[in-house]
Amino acid sequence: MARLAVAACFLLAVAAMSSYIVHVAAAHAPRSSLSRPRAYGSFLRDQLPTQLQDPAPVVHYSYRHAATGFAARLTGRQAAHLETQPSVLAIVPDVMLQLHTTMTTSFLRLLASSGLIPAADGATDVVIGVIDTGIYPQNRASFAAATKHLPRQLRLHTVSKSPLDNIGHGTHTASTAAGSAATDAAFYKYGKGTAVGVAPGARIASYKACWQTGCASSDVLAAFDEAIADGVDVISISVGDNRKPQKFHKDSVAVGALRAIRKGIVVSASAGNTGPAESTVTNVAPWLLTTGASTINCRFPDTVVLGNGETFTGTSLYAGSPVRATEIPLVYGGNVGSRFCEAGKLNSTMVAAKIVLCDYGINGGVAKGEAVKLAGGAGAILAGVKDFGEFAYANPHMFPRTAITFASTEKIMKYLSTDASPVTTVLFHGTVVGRIPTSPRIPSFSSRGPNRRAPEILKPDVIAPGVNILAAWTGESSPTGLGTDRRRVQYNIISGTSMSCPHVSGVAALLRQARPDWSPAAIKSALMTTAYVLDNAGNVIKDMSTGKASTPFARGSGHVDRNRPLDLGLVYDADADDYVSFLCALGYTADQIAVFTDDDPETDCLTHTGSAGDFNYPAFSSVFNPNMDNVTQRRTMRNVGCNFRATYTANITSPAGVRVTVKPRKLRFDARQRRRDYEITFFTPQGAGNLTDKYTFGSIVWSDGERSVTSPIAVTWPWPAPQVVAM
Repeated sequence: MARLAVAACFLLAVAAMSSYIVHVAAAHAPRSSLSRPRAYGSFLRDQLPTQLQDPAPVVHYSYRHAATGFAARLTGRQAAHLETQPSVLAIVPDVMLQLHTTMTTSFLRLLASSGLIPAADGATDVVIGVIDTGIYPQNRASFAAATKHLPRQLRLHTVSKSPLDNIGHGTHTASTAAGSAATDAAFYKYGKGTAVGVAPGARIASYKACWQTGCASSDVLAAFDEAIADGVDVISISVGDNRKPQKFHKDSVAVGALRAIRKGIVVSASAGNTGPAESTVTNVAPWLLTTGASTINCRFPDTVVLGNGETFTGTSLYAGSPVRATEIPLVYGGNVGSRFCEAGKLNSTMVAAKIVLCDYGINGGVAKGEAVKLAGGAGAILAGVKDFGEFAYANPHMFPRTAITFASTEKIMKYLSTDASPVTTVLFHGTVVGRIPTSPRIPSFSSRGPNRRAPEILKPDVIAPGVNILAAWTGESSPTGLGTDRRRVQYNIISGTSMSCPHVSGVAALLRQARPDWSPAAIKSALMTTAYVLDNAGNVIKDMSTGKASTPFARGSGHVDRNRPLDLGLVYDADADDYVSFLCALGYTADQIAVFTDDDPETDCLTHTGSAGDFNYPAFSSVFNPNMDNVTQRRTMRNVGCNFRATYTANITSPAGVRVTVKPRKLRFDARQRRRDYEITFFTPQGAGNLTDKYTFGSIVWSDGERSVTSPIAVTWPWPAPQVVAM
């Protein structure tokens, strides 16, 4: 019996089925679009030998636009066999991507009377496709005129079959990109004012590909497929893989995005929320417009007052009754059952009527507050972590709870350890708008470069508002997402690069209508080369994780500007052939490139010369290996300005340890010559070996005296050797 049981378990394991994306060579794909799912079922029966046809594969998607192929449930043996067939380009296991969870329009200085909005006529002819958790337009002023249609429903075999957003994330991102003006918008008393999307005249097409458990890559690819078929102008996707970046041909976002860009669609994506560690940025393909997060000039502070008179500034979106001004006993979670304030682990006798200091980690901030509340506590203080420096999350609490910085945490811990009867209280101050602290700044969570998949491509591309963003919310879920939270709100305030992405999507939509003849690469170039790097005090934008000036690995080219992309003069453009050359330079095979192109005959990379660093990108990232003394990269500029007979001169700020030369130093354009090439070379002079920094930074500015375009330069040194993901 034991042997039979083991055998049965073995057979069950062998027969276990998982979802796979199967990229099919174009020559072997079904010709009829009407019967593609059924045709791919026949394709599987033809490709699999008899002994591998049980259990029968189940096709649940067919792709025509974002890819050529299908998604199906297969056994591991079936998938392995298909991968060996000439008709199959690649087999990719379905993976779960994650969401990268209106003060902002005034902060961006987008005005109805001047600049980009009137030049774009409000982007009324532009459709933004939002790939997210759906949308909740019912009784929402933000969607009074913006919704083209209810979201397409994807993946019907999931828990929630409604196309409406029952999470809130998709509603928030869609209204940020293109929500109609809504007066008296607020999250209770916080952020009150008029909420309006960046491109309020644009229409929204919503594609529900994300669920409570995340976003399956097969669903995401299906959403791209539908959006391309619908002919949207911009795709906004605040989703990414939080693991190490996948090879581009196995990354559903990268594959779907390049297919979209080949159709003239701008694709805007989030950088991820796994900073401040280096090489954490996601969505790193050069054809994606990748956005990191920044702060705005609006914050929600509170004051923690200790019994010894010391005070510390925290942040919170607590909307309940004020905490009593009299002092309340203060305890540390680690001394009352759980340092992380985990539910069910706190000693209610020791917590009752006290404020609890909880360590960061394990569970979320609102969950910590809920755990303290259930244990009978009076309030909670969420400790900061060293890597986050000056940043602390504001969360929409039901319970008095504040988040503080690491520096404040250390001082409060010292007070707890030295005072026999520690007490505290918290005073909540609502919304504060002002120039102190400086803005924008880069929050610690925003993911950073360098790019682990292609080090020559600097990521993120730009930053945009992503901290404490007020936008529309679903009526199907609470602002915290906790089951015990029965509140329903029209608007919510949340943070993440998910919030940054739709800001840039909205600006891209405005620019798409204002400059309809520009390619996606030209629009991206315009946004990157006109971004600014100084805060409202005139200093380089600060990084909250360090308190020091940020670098291009945190801010990319800088903070997206409101109006300068309209009249910038020059752009770095790219077409489909440029992307193929880039993939060839990285060593991708003909079959892998065909996943993006459907090329027949196959791509011959021998005809595509140049390095990955020669891709016509609006930024420079140079990696020096041992024994290298120079690196040369090549670029092409296109004059899109009104002045056909223009001359642009290069101004270089060299990174430390590098001597930079540009040939030619002047670019002269006329009515016939709208494009000019140049090359930039980075030399390592004597003494560069004494550098102690792993990275150094500079810039190149091309100016005709009136207009200028700026590109950042990043140099990576070989000590210690950079960690790059192998092909």
